[in-house]
Amino acid sequence: MHIIIIGAGDVGFTLAKMLSYEKHDIVIIEKQHDRFNKVVNNLDAQALEGSGTDFTLLEKAGIRKADLLVAVTDDEAVNLLSAIMAKELGVQRTVARVMNRYFLRTDSPLSKEYYNIDMIIHPESVVAKGAVRLLKQSAATDILEFAGGEIVLMGIFLDNDLPILRRSLNDLTNEYKSFPFRTVAIQRKDITKIPGGDDVLMPNDRIFVTLPKEHLDEVLKITGKSNVNIEDVMILGGGQTGYLIAKELEKQCNVKIIESDMDQTNVLSESLRKSLVIKGDGRDLNLLALEGIVDMDAFIAVTGDDETNIVSCLIAKHLKVSRIMALINKSDYSPIIPTIGIDAYLSKQMLTVSSILKFIRRGSVVSVASIPGISAEAIELIADKGSKITKKNLKAIKFPDNAILGAVQRGKKVFIPVGETQIEPNDKVVVFAMPGAIQEVEKLFD
Repeated sequence: MHIIIIGAGDVGFTLAKMLSYEKHDIVIIEKQHDRFNKVVNNLDAQALEGSGTDFTLLEKAGIRKADLLVAVTDDEAVNLLSAIMAKELGVQRTVARVMNRYFLRTDSPLSKEYYNIDMIIHPESVVAKGAVRLLKQSAATDILEFAGGEIVLMGIFLDNDLPILRRSLNDLTNEYKSFPFRTVAIQRKDITKIPGGDDVLMPNDRIFVTLPKEHLDEVLKITGKSNVNIEDVMILGGGQTGYLIAKELEKQCNVKIIESDMDQTNVLSESLRKSLVIKGDGRDLNLLALEGIVDMDAFIAVTGDDETNIVSCLIAKHLKVSRIMALINKSDYSPIIPTIGIDAYLSKQMLTVSSILKFIRRGSVVSVASIPGISAEAIELIADKGSKITKKNLKAIKFPDNAILGAVQRGKKVFIPVGETQIEPNDKVVVFAMPGAIQEVEKLFD
């Protein structure tokens, strides 16, 4: 595909990087000189310096032959106008990032249909949904659902002294035959590996397993984890993300939300029905103690500053809060987050990129998800009649290196495939793959 990306900030740069692995023809338009140089020096993509609303520049980018335009600058107006112009110039599909969630409302007169934009994405809403989903599975570092929630991909941090440590995956598979699960990735320090049967689990590994949802509790037990009943939650940061998390959680939890800006605390007090809004600095230990942080079941830090989020989470960890979650956007922090005691973290850029990738890869691809800190993607595909994946059993098919088939849903049944399994038309299949293998995986389903 010929893809034009407007904006080379965190989202645009990451999206271009992931799409470049798949050999798409990518052009990036960026106004800021330092970001433009970053693209030139680091990505296999054509870079143009200027505004995404500059018609001459769009012509130079090949707008009339483009299959897709994605506008993800920090300027909402530029994104909307770029997408509108692209549609007028014949681009088949367009995506625009917005900062105002009003554009997402179905009753809004300014909806995506009004603008004739195929996808409008609001990153704060995406992060809020991710946080609430993760909080419901409190023992996991990551939780993703596929096949209507029937297949789960779960990330788990392995503590010391577990019986499953220093044993090969083949041994573990033989021992735990009573229920199906598959280890699809191992993250050791900052290296991600698609494992084979001889790979061994070690202390401090972060592993990812696929399984039918009814076996969640058994997998948690094997890995020494258990879910905590979440009733009392403290949220640091009352911006759009914090507000949306509080709005959802207050339906079933007791929520306290801390915000340093007085005007914003007034807005929150008027907008939230049950949550207690507190003005203050979340790094202030005395304030946190006074507001009862030691009695909280969960602490979620979602300010706009990564360092504030990390420090406040470390304070919560010191005070033995059961569940701790941070919004982290600087990728440099990713390797250290699990080692300093933060249970889970959210990346606005990765969650936004995942949502856009899911939209881009329509067809046999049902869903795409990326995990912060992991250089791989989970992809849900439907096997079409006559596709290569359905013609032989799995051991007779040359499955790409750096990819692993995690789980299959056939009708209402979910199972973990083995070498003798033959994928049938209409099966939903979850694959975990490194970026360089994704295009080869998709070809098997064509």
